[in-house]
Amino acid sequence: MFSPVPMPPHENRVAFPTECTPPGHTHALHPTVTETPVITTSGLTKIYRSHRSRGREVTALDGVDLHVREGEVYGVIGQSGAGKSSLIRCVNLLERPTAGTVTVAGQDLTALAGRGPRASRELRQARSRIGMVFQHFNLLSSRTVQDNVELPLEILGRSGRQRSAKALELLDLVGLADKARAYPAQLSGGQKQRVGIARALAGDPKVLLSDEATSALDPETTRSILQLLRDLNRQLGLTVLLITHEMDVVKSVCDSAALMANGRIVESGTVSELLATPGSELASALFPVGGEATGDDRTVVDVTFHGEAATQPVISQLSRTYNIDISILGAAIDTVGGLQVGRMRIELPGRYEDNVVPIGFLREQGLQIDVVGQEPASVLVKEGAK
Repeated sequence: MFSPVPMPPHENRVAFPTECTPPGHTHALHPTVTETPVITTSGLTKIYRSHRSRGREVTALDGVDLHVREGEVYGVIGQSGAGKSSLIRCVNLLERPTAGTVTVAGQDLTALAGRGPRASRELRQARSRIGMVFQHFNLLSSRTVQDNVELPLEILGRSGRQRSAKALELLDLVGLADKARAYPAQLSGGQKQRVGIARALAGDPKVLLSDEATSALDPETTRSILQLLRDLNRQLGLTVLLITHEMDVVKSVCDSAALMANGRIVESGTVSELLATPGSELASALFPVGGEATGDDRTVVDVTFHGEAATQPVISQLSRTYNIDISILGAAIDTVGGLQVGRMRIELPGRYEDNVVPIGFLREQGLQIDVVGQEPASVLVKEGAK
């Protein structure tokens, strides 16, 4: 029997680390992650056709290629209408793709779908190994908590004794062993979502899909549910694909992430890779710092600290070494992808051409540098020429 997952602490203190990944190295993923792809979509397209609007077509997904590795928590983020919900519903074929393929745990689900409107027996069997957690819980109000968790096992034809033992085991796992005989109306929002997670695990899935599972919850409850998902990921070896519009969700639990816009994935990678990519939209959104240049003859630089560099006084060293006055326009520190990271926006006197050497000094210290207003390629060319 699984041991219960501990509840998270109420405080979330963050400080610069004293020991982290060395400069120039990416943050190591936790041991359950392998390079084996578990969820793969290729050219995934979904077009909705409305009969009421004279056949008008809406392209929700436009050739999406997604690769989720075994054992990782993968977050898909984007604004409303970006195509996130259509993507996750196409992964288990609750929505039939218009084109493209979906492969989960080595099975091509699109090939199992068949031509009729009803799912084939093979597709239903494949779906039973994919758990799904919904935004609004979707619990049956007339059933007890235990009965809600047993529902998928009833559909699979398990005996009453098997259903009861499994449901009680799962409720213990999610910290609700004492709520088995309660009804959904007697639970808080966070408790309802824990029941939904237990129900999603009833079929012993290797893949868990989370459709905005925390968007209806308060911040404290959101943190507890995210911690539960992360603990289940590590304890059970689950591969988790979650969609969200909240950057804090990606910061808290995701190993990898993708940014969606207009039905396409515009950027993807591990969180550490994204943070180390100059000009990354997702990195800037994950870790925003503000502040504008005070004049045209100023250079604004975003500096990302991680690893041992986070504990070094590099900004004061830069000021002393080159005898320049440095203005700090903004700064922040947070935990991203399990790694504590700091980001600072500074202003240097003079135009970019006057600051190539100081900026090079920062890079030599193992810092990620992004010159605001400069294309990454042009920056590297100028620094190389210097």
